[in-house]
Amino acid sequence: MNVNAPWLSSYGDVPHNLDYPDGSIVKQVFIAGEKLPDVAAYDFFGCKKSYRDFMEDVRLCARGLLAIGLKQGDRFTICMPNSPQAVTMLYALNLIGAVASMVHPLSAEEELIRFISDSESVAVLTLDQFSSKLVDLLPRTKARKLVLTGADDSLYGITKLGYKLTKGRKIPKLPTGGNILRYTDLLLKGESYNEPYDAGVNADDVAAILYSGGTSGTSKGVLLTNRNINALAMQTVAAGDCVEADKTMVAIIPLFHGFGLGVCIHTTLISSATILLVPQFSLKAYAKLLEKRRPHYIAGVPTLFEALLRLKGIDNLDMSQMKGIFSGGDSLSIELKRKVDAFLKKHGSKEQVREGYGLTECVSASCLTPRKFHKEGSIGIPYPDMFYKIVRPGTIEALPYGEEGEIVISGPTVMKGYNNNPDETAKALQTHDDGRVWLHTGDLGYMDEEGFVYFRQRIKRMIVTGGYNVYPTQLENAIEAHEKVLISCVIGLPDTFKGQRIKAFIVLRDGEKPTEAVKTSILEHCKKNISKYAIPSEIEYRDELPKTLVGKVAYLKLEEEEQLKAAG
Repeated sequence: MNVNAPWLSSYGDVPHNLDYPDGSIVKQVFIAGEKLPDVAAYDFFGCKKSYRDFMEDVRLCARGLLAIGLKQGDRFTICMPNSPQAVTMLYALNLIGAVASMVHPLSAEEELIRFISDSESVAVLTLDQFSSKLVDLLPRTKARKLVLTGADDSLYGITKLGYKLTKGRKIPKLPTGGNILRYTDLLLKGESYNEPYDAGVNADDVAAILYSGGTSGTSKGVLLTNRNINALAMQTVAAGDCVEADKTMVAIIPLFHGFGLGVCIHTTLISSATILLVPQFSLKAYAKLLEKRRPHYIAGVPTLFEALLRLKGIDNLDMSQMKGIFSGGDSLSIELKRKVDAFLKKHGSKEQVREGYGLTECVSASCLTPRKFHKEGSIGIPYPDMFYKIVRPGTIEALPYGEEGEIVISGPTVMKGYNNNPDETAKALQTHDDGRVWLHTGDLGYMDEEGFVYFRQRIKRMIVTGGYNVYPTQLENAIEAHEKVLISCVIGLPDTFKGQRIKAFIVLRDGEKPTEAVKTSILEHCKKNISKYAIPSEIEYRDELPKTLVGKVAYLKLEEEEQLKAAG
């Protein structure tokens, strides 16, 4: 059973198929920049850079990279939050035919060593505040260069001065020399490099390595080609049916995450639109950004939209300019969607929050809720050229509409494979009887006869209690429908009688007291809305839930905490 574009025509003017370019990701950005060179490519704390100047920065950085000895095919780790230097470096590497390996700067030391070593990176770009850690770690890798930068390298005027007098004063800068140089010095080296620098890479060449979030095991390096990333961006523009030139996209999701790289960064740039770069999330800054900058697009994980509901002092917030609000990276509960949609309507937006589904192995989203229509509980319909199929878990046997099984995906955004991991690649990418290569997602779901996809749960997260299958997402939806609950997370704990028992961690809405009476009320609510076997045997209040590095609720962390408690 294949599901593809025929359903799209019923829900908007979205094309069934697209023509994808044969070249690089940077070439597509340059094409967009040349159309509107005076539009801002990005806005970083009010410091804007036009497409004309941004493209020159990319070329200058590319020449600088060649000047310090990089060559086509080399891997280079970008260990940065969202910032102009990170974006410029990404496309400069692509221009010379090198590969950007994107990692979280707050990764643990052993993780950084593993990421840098796994990618075989020859150099690393990072911020000054992380430099000491990297200097100590690099000798344990094959990286021979460390490029350092600070936020002030992309600021100017009063903003630059203010940064230097406040946060900048607290961040020491390492002396340069040997294998350490500053990003600004790299650009200076580029000014004197006059050799050819455009490698003219092909669509099927690897452009980036992203490490999967690791929520179901050890992180693996996902090899994404130029075609993968360009296709994702073009599909997002088509299916999004709202991305326009000279509009602004909030980029809070980091570019080392497929959602951040593919949607917030590349989709925006190929559209001649402006990226509003946000390197670090804070609730206060988020509120100010929405009020003062009035962006047209927000793309984020569900916890970002949950934060919307906690914003204070924004009664006069005007969101009437919004054209697209996209949720991905984790499951958006039915109740949270209802609450966010009500918030948007209250503040003048005519748009709903639109849920997508995907994973790093296909860059980011591969299906999306139509702009003006949704089915409750659905994660949308497939992007143009993306095929969905539901198979019996552990097999390639296709299942009928409405029957639950493993979600598998085929199309131009599906990764080339896992870096240095042929066994895991073979498990994830399988050729079916139809001759197509299908990505086995490890996610449970089903499709209806109109092509709408419904996500249930990661296969490995399913709780089996007393012989019954319980999907945490469904239970979380029910709990979050309670008027006093803001967000929840459900896990399964070992139980000698049932196999697993259910525990719920709950964050209450602002102003609510964590009393036994409220707990009793939540359990009574559960009894009315879910099966008896799925009712939590234990509820624990939390001020907040732990998050993974990319902002998902870290249910594995909660499981680990419970295991430690059980061990004494």
